[in-house]
Amino acid sequence: MDTAVPTEPQEAKRKQIKLVVSDLHLGKGRLLPGGGINSLEEFYYGEKLVEFIHYYSSGAFRDYDVELVINGDFLNFLQCDYRGHFLTVLTEAVCLDVLMAIIQGHRNVFKAMAEFAAKSGNIITYICGNHDQAMLWPACREYLNQIVGTPIRFKNLVYFFDGVHIEHGHMHEAANRFDPRRFFLKKDLAEPILNLPFGSHFFVDFVLKVKQRYPVVDKIRPFSKMVRWSLINETWMSITTLIQLSFYFIKSIFARDARRRWTFKSLLQIFFESAVFPDLSEAARKVLNDDRVHTVIFGHNHVYQYRQWTEDKEYFNTGTWTELTSLDIVSLGKLTKLTFVLIEYPEDGSRPRGRLKEWRGYHRIEEDVAVC
Repeated sequence: MDTAVPTEPQEAKRKQIKLVVSDLHLGKGRLLPGGGINSLEEFYYGEKLVEFIHYYSSGAFRDYDVELVINGDFLNFLQCDYRGHFLTVLTEAVCLDVLMAIIQGHRNVFKAMAEFAAKSGNIITYICGNHDQAMLWPACREYLNQIVGTPIRFKNLVYFFDGVHIEHGHMHEAANRFDPRRFFLKKDLAEPILNLPFGSHFFVDFVLKVKQRYPVVDKIRPFSKMVRWSLINETWMSITTLIQLSFYFIKSIFARDARRRWTFKSLLQIFFESAVFPDLSEAARKVLNDDRVHTVIFGHNHVYQYRQWTEDKEYFNTGTWTELTSLDIVSLGKLTKLTFVLIEYPEDGSRPRGRLKEWRGYHRIEEDVAVC
């Protein structure tokens, strides 16, 4: 008589989620080495980020496989000085030095990331943005891996999985678009440097000089209302800045520099396309025309957004964890929403679904006021 062989019970499939954040802009920290305030630091929510990372790897999510997707501009290399100077000549050694300073300024965040990555089933994926283009350097990637204690999955431009397309968004804007065929410049140079887009040069050479006097100048929306307000209330500053801006573009047209190879046509395109908060929804719609894609997630423009074209075609923008100031009457004042996208995998095996969420953090009785 045949006897049935007992079968071992199958291990239940672990639930999985993915968390997508972008545009945190970590700099060297709020305090300077001498104890003064770093007016160029834009990230004030280190403790809330630590809580966020802890929450989604403990408690109800203890037995989940969790992937933290950092969708660009996590680190703000462009707004960090190197030995007192803000540079557009970014060698591997310079970028590594700046990375070390950023990590030193936000040790609690990187400690939380290391604890997160140490948990079985957890993964960190890092997509490069225009402010952290330096993470293309192998030395920077290796050092961050050492700090976190496990290999991070680095993506140069796009992360695609299960019908979900994630990228920072700068590739859809002329001013900040990388050359994907040439991330580094080597010809006629002593050593390789990052091939920065025009927008990065403009930010370091022009915008930073304005920000040192008016730190929130690029954090006000709508930008057109800020310009009108400044013309009335800061007339001389506005006029001189516009004149300097005109000279900067003229100088860029005639520049002969191995680091700055822009044609007159490309500069015209940049001039007419440029926006402080570009709308990326049309770019998302074009990506969604691909039958393989049902969800697009961008960052970059600092404006959280959700759009649905059909039931199966969705676009999310994760916004920013930095402060913005609104001049619109319906939202007048400072705006801070720690927004992210949570991607869940349904138990019925259907496609993953995204949700735009705001992290409120754990209850706190008091906390420091962010002072610029």
